[in-house]
Amino acid sequence: MPEGDSVFRLAGRLRRSLDGRTLIRGDLRVPAHAAEALDGARVLEHETHGKHLLTRFSGGLTLHTHLRMQGSWTVTVPGRRLPPNVLSEVRVILAVESGPTAYGLNLPVVELVASRSERDVVGHLGPDPLRADWSAAEAVRRLRRDAGQRVIAALLDQRNVAGFGNLWANELCFLRGLHPDTVMADVDVPALVALGARCLRFSAFRPGAHQVTTGNTRRGEQHWVAGRGGRPCQRCGTTVQVRAEVPGDPGRRRTWWCPHCQPMKGTV
Repeated sequence: MPEGDSVFRLAGRLRRSLDGRTLIRGDLRVPAHAAEALDGARVLEHETHGKHLLTRFSGGLTLHTHLRMQGSWTVTVPGRRLPPNVLSEVRVILAVESGPTAYGLNLPVVELVASRSERDVVGHLGPDPLRADWSAAEAVRRLRRDAGQRVIAALLDQRNVAGFGNLWANELCFLRGLHPDTVMADVDVPALVALGARCLRFSAFRPGAHQVTTGNTRRGEQHWVAGRGGRPCQRCGTTVQVRAEVPGDPGRRRTWWCPHCQPMKGTV
């Protein structure tokens, strides 16, 4: 599942292609909005909140989309179209005059809402380190609400902090030396929040640093524990453990940790 930094980078690409331009074609290929056309609307801006993308148009309308596991966007140059075998996956088409076309593919969430009502779709989210209104203090407060909650679950709860997905939740636990089952009462929450915000920003803004937590960009070596179940820890050599987080989880989330670098409190 794409994380907040991935969606932030996507918004930048769409912003460069569409913002300030008028749509000659704006199709929403989902049942709820199949009869609505955005042709003639001006694309005002793209904004993100966590993993949610907001595309604002003239006329007071906002397109709210979410990638979840299967969604993606692609942008084609003028005169080029998608291959015919891909067209059935298109849920959104945004084409500007004498310019590129953005296609939203397999998007599980496509909603057209009044811009004044955006809080109805993103108001439940916690603060986002990539937004101008980021509040570390509010993130700390929310993460501390349930002292008995496991840190891995708290980080994945978008109501606490918006933007940390499974990769970042696992990598942050490793970087802080926290077993994923550590309860929040035993976590230095301000330090965790500060590190998470710094990592997400570095990943979103620094060229070549997207979701590289080890500093090594070689394939299979970019992460400390995420995706490395059964392989040696890159810090100590201990075999990285992995388990299913929730049986039947549609996000197919897994939890990874190094038993040596991330011992449970009271163990060695």
